[in-house]
Amino acid sequence: MKEIMGKHLDVSIFKEKDRLKPKKKEKKDPSALKEREVPQHPSCLFFQYNTQLGPPYHILVDTNFINFSIKAKLDLVQSMMDCLYAKCIPCITDCVMAEIEKLGQKYRVALRIAKDPRFERLPCTHKGTYADDCLVQRVTQHKCYIVATVDRDLKRRIRKIPGVPIMYISNHRYNIERMPDDYGAPRF
Repeated sequence: MKEIMGKHLDVSIFKEKDRLKPKKKEKKDPSALKEREVPQHPSCLFFQYNTQLGPPYHILVDTNFINFSIKAKLDLVQSMMDCLYAKCIPCITDCVMAEIEKLGQKYRVALRIAKDPRFERLPCTHKGTYADDCLVQRVTQHKCYIVATVDRDLKRRIRKIPGVPIMYISNHRYNIERMPDDYGAPRF
C-alpha cells in the first residue's frame, strides 16, 4: 500500500492488468458491397404533395371534429365544400362511430350527424376501437384521404406521414394545412 497525502490507497488500481482493454475494431472489406435500408416512398407523392388527392375529396372525420363543428354551428358537408371549393365525401370509420356511441346521450346530435346518408361508412377489420390508431393506420395505407380533426396529438401523428393534409376548425370555419395552394379556399 502506498500513502498519498496521509491516505492509504490500494496499488491494484494502478496495475496495468486491471484496466479496461480497448475494443478491437472489425476490419471492413473495401471490395464488399455496402447495403443500406432505404424506405420506399409511395409513387403518388410528388415532392411533398400528394397527386392522389383531387375532387371529390374523401375526408376522414374524427369524433371531436364533429363535436367542435356542432359547437361552432357549422354544417359539416357544406363547410367542407366552402373550404375546398369542391365536392367532399365525409368518411367515418366504424371505430369513430363506436366512439361516438360510447359518449352517450350528451352527444346524440353528433351521432345523428354521423349517421347522415351523405357520410360514407368505412368498415374496420382490426381489433379494438381506438379511433386515433385506426385513422393513422388507414391514412398510412391509403394516401387518398384528408383527415379532419381538432385533436393535437392526432395532428402531431399525422404530420409525420408525408402527403396527408389535415382539416381543422379555426375562427368558426374550416381550414386546411399541408394542401397544395392550387386547391381550395385561400388560407388565412
